[in-house]
Amino acid sequence: MSSDTATPEPDEDPIGYFLDDVTYHGKSERTRAFYERVLRDFQTYLSEGSHPTAVAAASHRDCMAYVHGLRGDHSESTVATYASYLHRFFAYMTQVGTFESNPMALVMEEMDESINTDPTRREISVAEMRAFVGTIGHPLERAVVLTLLKTGMRAGELCNLDLRDCNLAEPGPRPEVPVRAALDGREDSLYVASEPSRGAVTNGEERSASNKRKRDTTVPIDDELARTLRRWLAIRPDVRSDAEALFVSTSGDWGQRLTPDMVHHLVERHARDHGWYRDGGGTEENVTPHYFRHFFTTHLRDRTGDRGVVKYLRGDVAQDVIDTYTHEWGSRVRESYEANIYSLV
Repeated sequence: MSSDTATPEPDEDPIGYFLDDVTYHGKSERTRAFYERVLRDFQTYLSEGSHPTAVAAASHRDCMAYVHGLRGDHSESTVATYASYLHRFFAYMTQVGTFESNPMALVMEEMDESINTDPTRREISVAEMRAFVGTIGHPLERAVVLTLLKTGMRAGELCNLDLRDCNLAEPGPRPEVPVRAALDGREDSLYVASEPSRGAVTNGEERSASNKRKRDTTVPIDDELARTLRRWLAIRPDVRSDAEALFVSTSGDWGQRLTPDMVHHLVERHARDHGWYRDGGGTEENVTPHYFRHFFTTHLRDRTGDRGVVKYLRGDVAQDVIDTYTHEWGSRVRESYEANIYSLV
C-alpha cells in the first residue's frame, strides 16, 4: 500500500479500516481479498434487509441470520470459515475500541459447523449434470432426480408430496384427485407445504419425514419437469393410501410412499455408477439429494442474480420476503424461474 493512500476512518468505514490493518499486520493480498469479500457481503446483507443496519450496529441476531442464510448455499466448512472471518473482524474492532462488543461471539459458541482443513467440494457443471440425468432411464428415478434438481427441495419434502400438490397444465394419465385450492390458477406448479412432520398425520396418512420450510411454497414446473412427471404418472402404481402420494415405490415396497432413505439410496446408486460417490467420502465429495439442493441454489442464483427469488423457492425466507413474492407471483418468481432454470434433459 502506498504511503499517500488515505486510511479509512474507523467510524466511517470500519471494514476499510480493518482491511488496512490486516495488510499492516503482514497478511497476504489473498487473505485480505477473502476478508473483503466476506465482510462486504455481510455489509450488503445488512443494507438490503427490511431494516437496513450499519455494520457497527449489527446485533448477534443480525449475525446469526446472515450465517443461517449461508447454509445450503455453501458447505459446512465454508459457512464456518465465513463465520470465523466475521468473528475475527468484530473481535479486532472491539479490541481497538471502535466497537463496544463482538456480536459474533455468541454465534460462534452455538454453531455446529467446523472448518474442514482438507476441503474436497465437488463442483459439477450444468452440462455434467445433464449427462448424469441422461443415464437415468427408469421413469420414477428420473422424476425423483429431476424434481430435486429443478426445485431444490429436500428429500423429505419430495416424499411428502401428494397428487393434490401437483398441478400440471396437461395432467396426462393420473387418478381423479383434485388439486389444492392454493394451486387454482397456478398451472405447472408444485405446492410444498410447511405442515407435514414426522410421525404426524397429514392428509389422512402418517408421515415418515418432516418438511423444514418456514412457509408454504408454490414452486414452478418447467416443460422438462412437466414431461418427466407425466411420464411417471403414466406408469405410477396404485397406492396403498387415500393420501395418493405423488412418488411411490415400484420395487419391494410396491405402491408405498417413498421415504427419505429410499430417495438417498436411489441417488447414491446412480451417483456411485457415475463416479460421484464412494464409501468413506464426506458430504462435500459425495453427490446426495442434499447436493442437488446445493446445485439448484448455486446455479439458479448465479443465473438470476436474485438471492431473494432463490430463497423463496427453497422455502427459507422471512415473512416480508414471502409476502412480496407471493403477491407478485406471476410477474417475478415464475418469470425469473422460467427465464433462468437450466436444461437437464
